[in-house]
Parts: sequence; structure tokens; C-alpha cells
Amino acid sequence: MPNQVPLSSPTGMRALGRIGWLRGALGATVAILITGLVGRATLAGSPTLPWLIASMGASAVLVFVLPASPLAQPWPVLGGHLIAGALGILAHWLIPLPWLAAGVAVGTAIAAMSIARCLHPPAGGTALLTALPAPAVVAAGPGFLLVPLMLNVVVLLAAGFTWNRLTGHSYPHRAAPIPTPANWVGHIEDQDVDDVLETWDEMLDISREDLLALIHAVEAKVRARAGSR
Repeated sequence: MPNQVPLSSPTGMRALGRIGWLRGALGATVAILITGLVGRATLAGSPTLPWLIASMGASAVLVFVLPASPLAQPWPVLGGHLIAGALGILAHWLIPLPWLAAGVAVGTAIAAMSIARCLHPPAGGTALLTALPAPAVVAAGPGFLLVPLMLNVVVLLAAGFTWNRLTGHSYPHRAAPIPTPANWVGHIEDQDVDDVLETWDEMLDISREDLLALIHAVEAKVRARAGSR
């Protein structure tokens, strides 16, 4: 009986082990430190503006712990935060009720990010930040999108690119080519998947059960196509 990975857990956790988690935690620590230092130095003359936006912490989890996730790639991180921030500002301008502006900002941000193919969950926090009547954010207006928001995102992405490359991970993620056997015979067993996950050097943002269901669904389709010939 193969070891079961909890439904809430991404696959590949066993392969990463403590070293993988330490790599991600240390990378996020360094990245947030650098992002904060750059932001603070840039905004030294504007003491009311936040020099480090809280949603960067959530983005760091994706970029450094789940660098292979589609949600952690550069365009979703950059585009997601900027789109969400802009829609939050717009909601604040157009809707006088803060609670309504907050809901509209997050909802429209999700829709816009999906259309633009840059869905990034931490950007929901950015939409809330710019939609709510924080005096410093309101005073900055659209300029908030450039500094500190875009500044934070760019520094974080640069740190993510450098750290992942230095530690042997591709970022932006590029899947390694897998050779296809000339004649496929056999069946993929659950244990085969578990064995591969034990040595897989990336955390995959999908549960083991969902991964197995996907693989077996593909197998069934291939068998059906072969049987119809």
C-alpha cells in the first residue's frame, strides 16, 4: 500500500524533504529582506507610504517554494499585482462604501487576471489594500502602482530568478522534455507514480489523488482511441 499524501498537500513534498523546504524558506527570507531594503531606501522621503506591501509575503511563498506552479511565474506575479492594484484604486474612486468597494475590487481582479492569463492569488490582497481608504495609498493615487507596488514586485522577481537559478531550479519554469517510448505497452500503476514523486525535484501544486486521476483518465482515453482503430 503506497503512502498516502493528504489531499491538501501538493505532490512532490516527499522528494523535496527538509532540504527543499529549507531552500524555499531561506530564499524567501533573503528576497523579502532585499525587497524591503530597496523599498525603504526608495521611499525614504515618503514616510507615510508602505515600503513593503504585505501581499509580497504571499507571493514569496509561491515563487520560492512552488517555482514550478503556473501561479508563480513572472507574468502572473507582475501582471496580477498591477491589475489588482489598479482595479482596487478604481473601485475606491467609484464606490463610496468601503466594504462594497473591497468586494468589487477582489471580484473584478479575479476576472481580469483570468482573462489576462495572470491569475495570482496573493494579488487579491493587493486589490483589498488599494480599495480600502488607507490615507497614504489614497494620497499616492495611481502612482502607488509604480512605487511601491511595481518596485516590490520587480525586486522580488529578480531575487526569485537569481535564487532559483543558483539552487538548480528553472525560473521561469520550463518542463524538462521526457522521451516517449517507441511502443508503449503496459499500465501506469499508482506505485509507479509514487516512485517518481519520491525523486521529483519540484513541488507540484496538485494532490497525489488528483494527479493519479488525471493520469488514469488519459490512459483510458488512449486505450479507447486504440480500440477504435
